[in-house]
Amino acid sequence: MSEVFTFLETLKARNQERVAEPTWIAARRQAGAARFEAMGFPTRRDEEWKYTDVRAISEGNFTLAKDAEFSQAGAAALTLPIDAHRLTFVDGVFSAPLSDLDGLPQGVHVLPLSQALHDNHEAVGGPLGRLTGVEFSPFAALNTAFMEEGAVVRIAPGTVVEKPILLQFLSRANAEPTMCHPRVLVEAAGRCEATLIEHYTGEDEAQNFTNVVGEYMLDRGAILNHYKLQEAPLGDYHVASMHVEQNRDSRYSSYNLNLGGALVRNDLISDLNGKGAEANFLGLFFGQGRQHVDNHTKVNHNAPLTFSNENYKGILGDRAHGVFNGKVFVKRDSQKIEGFQSNQNLLLSDRARIDAKPELEIYADDVKCSHGTTTGQLDEEAVYALRTRGIDEATARALLTLAFAGEVLEEVTLDAISERVELAVAGKLPERFNLTGLVETATALNE
Repeated sequence: MSEVFTFLETLKARNQERVAEPTWIAARRQAGAARFEAMGFPTRRDEEWKYTDVRAISEGNFTLAKDAEFSQAGAAALTLPIDAHRLTFVDGVFSAPLSDLDGLPQGVHVLPLSQALHDNHEAVGGPLGRLTGVEFSPFAALNTAFMEEGAVVRIAPGTVVEKPILLQFLSRANAEPTMCHPRVLVEAAGRCEATLIEHYTGEDEAQNFTNVVGEYMLDRGAILNHYKLQEAPLGDYHVASMHVEQNRDSRYSSYNLNLGGALVRNDLISDLNGKGAEANFLGLFFGQGRQHVDNHTKVNHNAPLTFSNENYKGILGDRAHGVFNGKVFVKRDSQKIEGFQSNQNLLLSDRARIDAKPELEIYADDVKCSHGTTTGQLDEEAVYALRTRGIDEATARALLTLAFAGEVLEEVTLDAISERVELAVAGKLPERFNLTGLVETATALNE
């Protein structure tokens, strides 16, 4: 347990630096630390982590950032070119100069967690930790122990937020690796509608650890489109625990796009608690080199007349390793639900590997559910067919790979995000080609 001790010693030192804070915050930190100490880091003997080895994290010597210094030019090069209300964090520390919250509409509050706790900690204390407590995982407990910064988003009833809300997390190439434990809390009131973007990126040489917990609460009729674009540096470690609560007639759409990171683990859970609630999970993970990307998803149909649809695609090259574990759970008496799940994987190398496990657990009889997974390689006949049209082999393979991802990318309505994904997956394609037409051709040939 020496690895746990190292993290707890860092926590102890940080606690000694803190100014006075509300009793309930200190109590939650203590609960998180105690739970983390009791559980320790997960190992491959744990069923939920059998394909993911986190020793690179547990044996790391991570410090906590003291400042949020980052050049405007460097941040601009990494920031998504999109008109958005922006909140920026550097190694987990809030950066006011790199944020832009001007023009927020009435009824929309976006602020760093530290400010929310300072201004009205009692209003934050109720929802914070209600969905993802210290029992969820050792990483959630660790996040709670270090919890001090992150983002709080509150949207009033009936409010339509025209511009996306962008939470930007930048990772620096520090002399010593750092860690941060951001908390994201979103409260979407009845009949409101918004688009939320979480963007994780950073300097190429960074080797930091981000451990984020997100809680997203949708009241009756609320609509939340949630983009998570994870293109962290290839030396970073990224763990995310995301829990969604959906009340009647709400609609949550997740676009979970993973391009970066040395070791990545995403846990995404949605509780459909009211009739008419709908969850859409769209995911794409792209791995190269020795990247490891693990996606665990779960949809809990806790009420009748609820709907879920999940489509995750993995593209793995070199010696990359992907994991997909998706589960649809139908509670007893949750009749007339629909739950669909699909996972398809494309291996670009003989050494790339995927471990996939789709699951259904159903305790009602009037349901429509399906699940399945496939794994394959590029169709060499399709590659040849494109080459006969004057396209070189590298471009042909890039187009077919992009066509494979197309089913997910078609649903991405923000061009700045889809362009980032296309560049990562297919590289810079020659401008003389009509990309749309070629992708359609490649798709037809690959069917």
